[in-house]
Amino acid sequence: MEFKDRIVELRESTGMTRKEFCEYFQIPYRTMTEWERDNRHAPDYVLRLLEYYVRMEGLMKNKQDSEN
Repeated sequence: MEFKDRIVELRESTGMTRKEFCEYFQIPYRTMTEWERDNRHAPDYVLRLLEYYVRMEGLMKNKQDSEN
């Protein structure tokens, strides 16, 4: 899976908008936009840390919740 797909999937799994995700993780909005458009890539460890944090803090929403 490409970086941009992984970062979009991670953000969407939280149910947050791009703006909310950026504010929560203190990531500049422009940076997140560039990542999602595949214009720039964060180091792999940044994505791994975000994935870990989302999982450990219970930020992932159930797919069922987002469909209802």
